[in-house]
Amino acid sequence: MYADIIVDITHEKLDRIFQYSIPSELRGELSIGTEVIVPFGNGNREISGYVIAFSEKTDYPADKIKPVLKKAENSVAIESRLVALAAWMKEQYGGTMIQALKTVLPIKRKESSRVKRKVRLLLSENDAREKLKLYLDKNQKARARLLAGLIEQPEQDYELVTKKLNVTLAVIRSLKEQGVLSLESEKVLRGSVKYKKHGEETVCFNAEQEQAVSRFWEDYSRGIFGTYLVYGVTGSGKTEVYIEMIRRVVERGRQAIVLIPEIALTYQTVLRFYARFGDRVSILNSRMSAGERYDQMERVKRGEVDVMIGPRSALFTPFLNLGLIVVDEEHESTYKSEQVPRYHARETAIARAQMEEASVVLGSATPSLEAFYRCKTGDSVMFELTKRAAGQNLPVVYTVDMREELRRGNRSILSDRLKEKVRERLNKGQQVMLFLNRRGYAGFVSCRSCGYVVKCPHCDVSLSAHKGGRLVCHYCGYEEQAADTCPSCGSACIGGFKAGTQQIEDIVKREFKDASVLRMDMDTTKCKDSHEKILSAFSNGEADILIGTQMIVKGHDFPNVTLVGILAADMSLYSNDYRSGERTFELLVQAAGRAGRGEVPGEVVIQTYSPEHYSIRMAAEQNYEGFYEEEIRYRELMGYPPVSSLLAVLMTGADEEYLEFAAGYLKSFAVRADKAKSLQIIGPASPYVNKVNDEYRRVLYLKCSEKRVLIEIKNFMEQYIEINKGFQNIRIQFDFNPMGVF
Repeated sequence: MYADIIVDITHEKLDRIFQYSIPSELRGELSIGTEVIVPFGNGNREISGYVIAFSEKTDYPADKIKPVLKKAENSVAIESRLVALAAWMKEQYGGTMIQALKTVLPIKRKESSRVKRKVRLLLSENDAREKLKLYLDKNQKARARLLAGLIEQPEQDYELVTKKLNVTLAVIRSLKEQGVLSLESEKVLRGSVKYKKHGEETVCFNAEQEQAVSRFWEDYSRGIFGTYLVYGVTGSGKTEVYIEMIRRVVERGRQAIVLIPEIALTYQTVLRFYARFGDRVSILNSRMSAGERYDQMERVKRGEVDVMIGPRSALFTPFLNLGLIVVDEEHESTYKSEQVPRYHARETAIARAQMEEASVVLGSATPSLEAFYRCKTGDSVMFELTKRAAGQNLPVVYTVDMREELRRGNRSILSDRLKEKVRERLNKGQQVMLFLNRRGYAGFVSCRSCGYVVKCPHCDVSLSAHKGGRLVCHYCGYEEQAADTCPSCGSACIGGFKAGTQQIEDIVKREFKDASVLRMDMDTTKCKDSHEKILSAFSNGEADILIGTQMIVKGHDFPNVTLVGILAADMSLYSNDYRSGERTFELLVQAAGRAGRGEVPGEVVIQTYSPEHYSIRMAAEQNYEGFYEEEIRYRELMGYPPVSSLLAVLMTGADEEYLEFAAGYLKSFAVRADKAKSLQIIGPASPYVNKVNDEYRRVLYLKCSEKRVLIEIKNFMEQYIEINKGFQNIRIQFDFNPMGVF
């Protein structure tokens, strides 16, 4: 018997299967996904690897085959279906098989169990008091102190007993030997949410919600496992629809995974699922300790979990009978991995579901163009929720032209209308959210007087400001010198726009001195549980105004928030990225959706220098279909996803001249490999950040209408890189349909 093994070396030349014999003592001990220790190379150095298959025969002489040495200690095996998923990811996204295997392995090592010890009194109260008198007579103070404490509270935690009563383990053991008390141990699960399920909650669905659930269940009951998009306005009750779908799947004896885009959303989302499913729900995220994650995975393996909730990595939960994957807020860019393989959780969820005969439900108020396009082409089914669940109206949206504010002499980042609205809400005891749109900001240059933005004449994206006054396009490399005055209106008010949440917080506190203000950004959420603390404080009414970045606009439900102010809507609109219009629209609609979710109607103030741009106009109207039509025309014209596919090839190296030379060679190879002449090749260009940690960077973009062709070209390039020694000192990564420019 032989084992096919992928060794733990991240190098393209070693990205292949190695065969090892299985010694008699390990037969029956190994399975697909098991981590093992094997001898490797001429020196037979011991390295780890993963078993991906078994075979009875080998193509090599049997005496030349080295044996597996042993199972890796404290390792966690990869479930066999996840090994197949890893192989799919390697093919679709590039990288090595070992990188893909490590990606699908949420828990790398076994962790020791946490044990909680308790001290319990075994005597009746009368017998205990007699024993206490005996200890006091004999001046046995520690024993007397311990027994007196147990008479008062017969069962106590060991740690509290030793600290509070100042007694040693020896004292506890002596009383145990006398039959006075018992010392008991129990395993404690780390990472579980402390929440008690209350009685069954009755949910009344409106007609649209009922139709979505019924259509999904009709397909599921017939064995049709498809991909569905729940497209509903903010507050339309998408989560309740997910929960009902999951409830029915779970009743069939299957499990569900719920993906959420950010750890910040975990708290509120989990509580809603716990209210319905109790402790059959678990969570998984990067803020949890290794022990917490391990305990929850052990619960999964023991069949104690029906629903797993978490960001991207939760997708690889090793459920034995997976029936449904929900991707909430599927439009979010955080679902795209920044590590090799650069997989997208939405695409990978669909692939895993197809492998395991499960369904996928995507949900968003602002679907990604990819998801909406799939519905238009018939690859997915769309469920529309056009009304808020509780019947509330959508908020009234005001668009403020900041160019007019400047002309009136208001140089503050807060418009006069927004100040007025904030004061109104504070006087009524209502809450306000102020959102600073920083996502996608990459140093674009604009005129504050007329709104003109400096764009690339070849790629229709904004030019980025670099040192020395250079403006550069990160797609094609076009460059020009920054002007001192606006080419459109001649104003000197041209330059990069910069603002931060801390700066906004200072301005707000000066303007509204009596208001209590909270800030939520990367700086204030570094500590564990900081998300929950800030959100809980705001939810409990401990603050009047919450200031934040995109963290505060996703999925949160605060009934007392009646006003949302969106500051600097343009900051993502003109980032040097073809997705900038889509991102801006998504963020503005999501932010606006936080207002008026309670009984009081909501209002939104959008501050912009480009009120005429279709992304901002359609966001103010909450008109997704109108935005989609405008945006898809632009994508068709420029050949961008989802109409075409895009492959970014990122190259890094220490020698800039040599890197430039190698990038040119790789481009020439791509041109030769394109036999059908179906590719559009752009670059190599310098990324926004040209140098990181003394490593220079170049990027090559390949466009094609068929992703299959790009995958083939990627495979050819990987083979070319492997056999060409000139690429040995250059690191190359592939990224399909990147969420941003490099």
